Amino acid sequence: MSSDIYAKPDLSKKVRYDRKVQEVDWEEREVDIYERADAIGDHRADTQPPGGGPRTEEHPPAVRSRPLRVAAYCLGLLCLLLITGIILLSIRYNSVTLEKDQLSNDYSRLQGKVSDISFKHSELQSSYQTLSENHSQLQEEVKTLEGKIEKKWCPEGWRRFGCSCYFKSNERKTWQGSRDDCQQKGADLVVINNKEEHTFVLEMNMDGDSWIGLQARKMWNHTRYSWQWEWEWVDRSPQTDTFWATGLPDYDRNNEAATCCNQQGQWTESNSYGSKNWICEK
Repeated sequence: MSSDIYAKPDLSKKVRYDRKVQEVDWEEREVDIYERADAIGDHRADTQPPGGGPRTEEHPPAVRSRPLRVAAYCLGLLCLLLITGIILLSIRYNSVTLEKDQLSNDYSRLQGKVSDISFKHSELQSSYQTLSENHSQLQEEVKTLEGKIEKKWCPEGWRRFGCSCYFKSNERKTWQGSRDDCQQKGADLVVINNKEEHTFVLEMNMDGDSWIGLQARKMWNHTRYSWQWEWEWVDRSPQTDTFWATGLPDYDRNNEAATCCNQQGQWTESNSYGSKNWICEK
């Protein structure tokens, strides 16, 4: 039939136009079109879902399950990632907690050390302040002593040893007379405190013995409840180093005084009323 439609018309033939026939043919075609339209409408009505909703195109089961599988796969992947993240965060949290505890312990230990250092620093400051005060006091004492030494000068005829001046007389007097002469000069009979001073006095007294400031005095002995003779320096200082000759001193003889020195460089004792040279110290 299609070949007949698209065949080349024969224009040489005569065609008779019949109006009535054409009108009938159009009516038949119009009826046929309406019938086809009704058939198509009935088919659409059969395929419309109940309730009058929009019509959906039906697909095979395999096509409908593919989006569900993709969604399930994505959801499972998200769950796996979430679990992995939770595990990693838990591990990191535990690690940070341990580090925090360690830092807290270190901080407490450092605080203890800081407190200890602060306490020691306070002690050192106190000690430093005490030392500074002592240093200042010693400096003042040194200045005072230096001033005394600078002002200290030995008169003519006197000899210096250490911080003292010594005078050897050429006269002869009793022990008490010798002491009176020294006191008139602003001095007193020599007091020998150590070996060096003893050697110096010995060198001054090469021509015989001289009175020194050591005398036997009668004192009450509270242990024996009796009077006895005790040797004492003129300045009441204790006897530290003594250089007595063998067998001396004698505590049973009265009015005795010490002299320096015999040929062996030792102290001897003599009656204080005798006449001898003397040595003064100031």
